[in-house]
Amino acid sequence: MQTKKKVMLGATLGAITILVVLVIAVILYVRRKKKYQELDEELDFDQIPGMTARYSFENLRECTGDFSKKLGGGGFGTVFEGKIGEQEVAVKRLEGARQGKKEFLAEVETIGSIEHINLVRLIGFCAEKSERLLVYEYMPRGSLDRWIYYRHNNAPLDWCTRHRIILDIAKGLCYLHEECRRIIAHLDIKPQNILLDENFNAKVADFGLSKLIDRDQSKVMTMMRGTPGYLAPEWLTSQITEKVDVYSFGVVVMEVICGRKNIDISLPEESVQLIKLLQKKAEDNQLINLIDKHSEDMVLHQEEAVQLLKLAMWCLQNDSSTRPSMSSVVKVLEGSMNIETNIDCNLMNANPVMSVPHNQSTYSVPPEASILSGPR
Repeated sequence: MQTKKKVMLGATLGAITILVVLVIAVILYVRRKKKYQELDEELDFDQIPGMTARYSFENLRECTGDFSKKLGGGGFGTVFEGKIGEQEVAVKRLEGARQGKKEFLAEVETIGSIEHINLVRLIGFCAEKSERLLVYEYMPRGSLDRWIYYRHNNAPLDWCTRHRIILDIAKGLCYLHEECRRIIAHLDIKPQNILLDENFNAKVADFGLSKLIDRDQSKVMTMMRGTPGYLAPEWLTSQITEKVDVYSFGVVVMEVICGRKNIDISLPEESVQLIKLLQKKAEDNQLINLIDKHSEDMVLHQEEAVQLLKLAMWCLQNDSSTRPSMSSVVKVLEGSMNIETNIDCNLMNANPVMSVPHNQSTYSVPPEASILSGPR
């Protein structure tokens, strides 16, 4: 009996020892595999030719003064002002990023490969542990909404500045839609995502919601994204093309010329929705009444401004196939093409995606920006 107990005890101890050894071996294997994966990812970042600059988290913490000067922010991350050497930068610190380093690298590669004078330039990035940061050129005048909504007691923009800003936005979108290897739909065009340099040259910012579309693919299925008030009707069908950007661009043009938000609940009920007002004034042949009266220069150029409101209406057509391409928009703005004359004035068409006020901003205050994590 005693011998039998000794045998059982020995077998038990042996089994426990084998189990412990196996557990330790598995733990060591997992740790080693993770270490090699991280090493591979580090090599991936360092060995991509033409890759944008990579910064350590400590570098960016230091250059932003421990992330002390906030330019804007929202649910996905916050933008901070910083300085790298003599260059001012905007550092976007993503929050809750669930991507692995390789997925993040793919986004950095895509956004870093897109260069145009009317698109905000990516300077560098950081990926350490769970930290994901993007470094962009700094735009000293901030976002367009600061200058057209009169929240900061700023002087009104003159006609030439507004026209140039609208043309700059159109050229940036034209590049994304028609000049890249694949069509890039931005999906969140709004004044808060248009940034201005010292001379009020405009650049399109925030590719965080953008979507790549194969040129032989007419439509792409996607979840509803973007900002209410700027969304095209076809978002309700979940079948979108780059023409959703044309629609949002039309809303922005309307706001720039009228000097107010598309949806402003502080106004009387009949004036809350600017697009509804635009439709009524167009039907009554009174578009001239919508032009921003804060600016004497806009009043002096009211005929040209009315033409841009008609361009906005062309972009705001409910049927996406009847909206112009962005290259056509550029031609109209440069004077080498006429605006379509057969425009449907029925712009509302019970479009519920236009009816919710929302304030998101890349640089403005109070700022709420969508993610700047690159096309996906």
